[in-house]
Amino acid sequence: MELLRTFISIDLPRRVQREIKKLQDDLPGFEGKRTELENSHLTLKFLGEIGGEKVEEIKKKLLEIKFPKFETEIDEIGVFSPKFVKIVWVHLRNCYGLQKVVDKALSGLFKEEERFMSHVTIARVRFLKNKNYFLGELKKVKIPKIKFKVDKFTLKKSTLTPEGPLYETLEEYNLI
Repeated sequence: MELLRTFISIDLPRRVQREIKKLQDDLPGFEGKRTELENSHLTLKFLGEIGGEKVEEIKKKLLEIKFPKFETEIDEIGVFSPKFVKIVWVHLRNCYGLQKVVDKALSGLFKEEERFMSHVTIARVRFLKNKNYFLGELKKVKIPKIKFKVDKFTLKKSTLTPEGPLYETLEEYNLI
């Protein structure tokens, strides 16, 4: 049986991706990889490798979600740990409610998230010549008011390749 690497996400509109590109371009010198714009998203729940039957079950459960459309905004840029800088992210406001509803809908199939952090990965750091300089410069990055309406979420399949992940939408779910 083929296993699919899956996750549930909020995709970012093109104009938001363009603003993220500007933020990526402002990142001070580091060795690593900027997230491809077409791959930028907020993961609401990572499901891992699952079989086709379970995917169908997940699709049915997600169809039952009735959640209102809402507005979010990028309000912060940061890293998870200043000791080991691996991921640079931007924070999205107001996404916890939808994440909790998704978690509840799938609670019979998956463990609920213990620590959800509403973030979009914009870069993966392999090496920093000067970590303190990088972190200091990161604090100076100005976040423009990037707001957008969230009117749907998606179930995605991720295929890992040497060039990076390829994402395919399996299903879209409209908010009310």
